[in-house]
Amino acid sequence: MTAENTLTINGTLVSFAPGETILQTAERHSIWIPTLCRLKRASPTGACRVCIVEIDGQSSPVRSCSTPTEAGMVVRTETSAIRAARRRTLIRLLSSGYHECLLCPASGDCRLQDMAYRYGAMGSHTSAPKTDFDFEDVNPFIVRDFSRCIMCGRCVKACREIQANDAIDFNRPQQPDRIITPGDRSLKDSDCVFCGECLQACPTGALVHRNAPPEPRGWETRTVKSTCTFCGVGCQIRLHVRDDSVCRVTGAEDSPPSYGSLCSKGRFGFGFIHSPERLTSPLVKERGGFRQASWQEALDLVSARLSAIKAESGPDSIGVFTSARITNEENYLIQKFARAGLGTNNVDHCARL
Repeated sequence: MTAENTLTINGTLVSFAPGETILQTAERHSIWIPTLCRLKRASPTGACRVCIVEIDGQSSPVRSCSTPTEAGMVVRTETSAIRAARRRTLIRLLSSGYHECLLCPASGDCRLQDMAYRYGAMGSHTSAPKTDFDFEDVNPFIVRDFSRCIMCGRCVKACREIQANDAIDFNRPQQPDRIITPGDRSLKDSDCVFCGECLQACPTGALVHRNAPPEPRGWETRTVKSTCTFCGVGCQIRLHVRDDSVCRVTGAEDSPPSYGSLCSKGRFGFGFIHSPERLTSPLVKERGGFRQASWQEALDLVSARLSAIKAESGPDSIGVFTSARITNEENYLIQKFARAGLGTNNVDHCARL
């Protein structure tokens, strides 16, 4: 560590890398600075002003998310003046819409709620008539409640810079007060592909799952890390589980290969897990219908039929079709069985195309 690449944060001398902002340097050294608008893997917006810090020699606080580090800086993140300024900012954000935490489906999983509690901020709704806000729930995946939007821009950054979809944007470049699709259409009529990146990025209840009202609150679930089974990419996911039932799926932001990004299937297509139509025992078809059978009976029948087909028509008359919803090891065994056991190379996969 040399003087050319160090600064002081809250009395601690720390190093910084060229091009880093104060917020990035602080995070790398486990120094917490609150923020509502900053989104990892996207450029900073500086919209929320919650991440302000004091710098010696500066007459006013600066946004740590967009201020580059400089050698010799002396930064303070939690002075009484900074805390008071953050509290005023949070009061303004809370007063800009209807943030009724008791009724909000994002309660318990809301950054704005967490910040308000930490800094003792409480909003007033007297200046926010309900007629100013829209509510959109005409698509099968995402509900947009503009009364809870704080215009942080995280959803826009997620859509544009992470997913590269450009499905949403601010309604006015200079003084935006709403986030819209081109032509201000609903999401279902826009270029949205329903990847849900904006949903995961939203720090409030402005964007929630379509089935949010029946969902449990955040504190009622535990998270289990897993791997998405819809294709071979191997996206890491977090299953939100209550009473052994998966209630919601989010991307694991700290894990490759997708670092939190998911497709619509990976994020919303988990209904098959608890589907009542899932098979729980082998079925044998007889006289146009199915009856339950034991594993031994079913395996004996499959073995006999495959042997008969192979003897009559040759191994290439048999094809094996496997699934992305099983493990790589199981897929390996299936192709090994096809090639070594049956003698056929006719093996295909449901996620190949």
